Amino acid sequence: MAAIKACNILITGANRGLGLEMVRQLVEIPYPNRQIFACCRDPDGPKSKDLKDLAKKHPNVVKLIRLDVANANSIKEAAKKVGSLLGKNGLNLLVNNAGITAHGNMLTTSAEDMHSVFNTNVMGPFTVIKEFIPYLRTAAKASGTPGMSCNKAAIINISTILASMTCVGEIYPHWTAFSYNVSKAALNMMTVLAGMDFKPEEILVMSLHPGWVQTDLGGEGAMIGVKESVEGMLRVISGLTEKQQGAYMDYTGKTLPW
Repeated sequence: MAAIKACNILITGANRGLGLEMVRQLVEIPYPNRQIFACCRDPDGPKSKDLKDLAKKHPNVVKLIRLDVANANSIKEAAKKVGSLLGKNGLNLLVNNAGITAHGNMLTTSAEDMHSVFNTNVMGPFTVIKEFIPYLRTAAKASGTPGMSCNKAAIINISTILASMTCVGEIYPHWTAFSYNVSKAALNMMTVLAGMDFKPEEILVMSLHPGWVQTDLGGEGAMIGVKESVEGMLRVISGLTEKQQGAYMDYTGKTLPW
């Protein structure tokens, strides 16, 4: 089990797939006074039943937060609510997990597809980081220790190997999602630039590819299960230091080519 000692953790898109499994595994890693802010668009909806059940089972740890990454006002309201629950220690770990896809090549992808996917996959993480950065700064200052780690203050952007301009040529003909690939490449650039911006404050930022996972997005024909992917990602996250600032890695710890 990954030794994640982050006290306060926030995960977007936490009601299903990778986000839900991440909450599941984190609650099994005991740590004093841990709070996991499990964010999703509709915490009371039928698609959030498993997350609600998990929160009922661990009421002192899992806090359900309404947050729609495609809605800036929703993100602002979520940040206010989380801020009221954080206390003086701030937010240690922010996982930008929520994302959507639209299949099609450049010719069949509509402008509406591009706007929708970019609003969720790029503007979503951008706005989430902007709204929650004060709490990450608080955590970085409160730690009292030098260097960077997920236990201190870190932003993990869930990316994909499909954002790699080096690797995408082999995959694109078999999984054609033009808008998704372009949006995740933009997210990778955001990681690099945010890593530069936040380095002086010792807030770690990196992009993480979960593998081709059997989720609603990845499909049933994917190579690995959700449990294996999340176990790997948490292992990678737990070992991050300032050496991985602005890095692009996969769930096994391998560094990926841009």
